[in-house]
Amino acid sequence: MSAQTQDKNNKTRSAVLDMVLTAVFAAIIAVCSIISIPVGEVPVTLQTFAVCLAAAMLGFKRGTLSVLIYVLLGAVGVPVFAGMTGGIGILSGPTGGYIIGFIPAAVIIGLAADRFQRKALPLAIAMVIGVLVCYAVGTVWFMVVMKWGIVETLMVCVVPFLIPDAVKIAVAVLLSNRLSKAIKL
Repeated sequence: MSAQTQDKNNKTRSAVLDMVLTAVFAAIIAVCSIISIPVGEVPVTLQTFAVCLAAAMLGFKRGTLSVLIYVLLGAVGVPVFAGMTGGIGILSGPTGGYIIGFIPAAVIIGLAADRFQRKALPLAIAMVIGVLVCYAVGTVWFMVVMKWGIVETLMVCVVPFLIPDAVKIAVAVLLSNRLSKAIKL
């Protein structure tokens, strides 16, 4: 086998692996959204954990793509959002901004994962920033759709989730840090 053929085979395997990993993490996000505890207007799910993990494990390109695929699947009606819902109505509804906010969160976390070789402290900081950006996008969206004030929205949509999301971030950092040492993605 020539070196050129070998290089072509390696590139094909790499492209297939990228597609598989991206799809697997999009599916993981969807499965984690099924685990949903209703808390007022915004349910507690493991989506945030899965988004953080996907971006941390896959990096900027594949991690962001996995989140985009998840959002697009839900947008076209596949029941991948919290409570096994889907459709553009969910995205345009009160909690849609939090789902859209997963995209910039994945960008931030993925860039940090690539830049800092998945080290725990930079990942933790990036995840906190990413989740805060997600909160910002979702909170503004919620305020516009529901016509609520900032204090009321924060009390319903952010404050109850601070501790659960801190735990999700801690677990995602620990898991991604340990997995990245064992599995070279």
